[in-house]
Amino acid sequence: MDLPAQPVSALSDDAALVERARANDPAAFDELVERYKQRIYGTIYHMTSNHEDANDLAQETFIRAYKNLHRFKGDSSFYTWIYRIAVNTTINFLNGHRRRSKNHLSLDDVDARIQENPDFIERTRGEGPDGEVAANELMEHLNVALQKLSPDHRLVVTLYDIQGLSHAEIAKITNSSEGTVRSRLYYARLQLQQLLKRYLPEKN
Repeated sequence: MDLPAQPVSALSDDAALVERARANDPAAFDELVERYKQRIYGTIYHMTSNHEDANDLAQETFIRAYKNLHRFKGDSSFYTWIYRIAVNTTINFLNGHRRRSKNHLSLDDVDARIQENPDFIERTRGEGPDGEVAANELMEHLNVALQKLSPDHRLVVTLYDIQGLSHAEIAKITNSSEGTVRSRLYYARLQLQQLLKRYLPEKN
């Protein structure tokens, strides 16, 4: 699912909810959670490829956000701030555990953005069960390949190609320059291309 830049009205609404939450209004923070929980979960899931870890880390993200709400200065949007917490939490988890699940990779929650990608459709457009098998196999290989990237490279692919964020938004979330984001994305795509090369049919 694409995540376009937040409209000004949404950003203002977020700011109002943050202020209410700071004033001990739990319903306001609950609304912020409802707005962003699917996006946060989706990002973490594509980073970990594990539902249980994604649920735990998403919950930890919102707990940390609530506890540190007084530190949110409004220099960036709330959703950029919450993404940064999610990213740091997930990167720390990956660096600390180095877990790579090879036997429990799920295909049912792969983001619709990939499934709607023109190149993906072109390569798996065969009708009937053969086409479905080819699509599922390619998604499985893609999921496995993502887990072989470094956390930093996997992150930019997840945020840009899967979550649909812009280079500028990713730069704010990762506290890096747009040039760094572009170079990491370019290198990550090269890695994925090599990892998936033997599974993709030749183009005429």
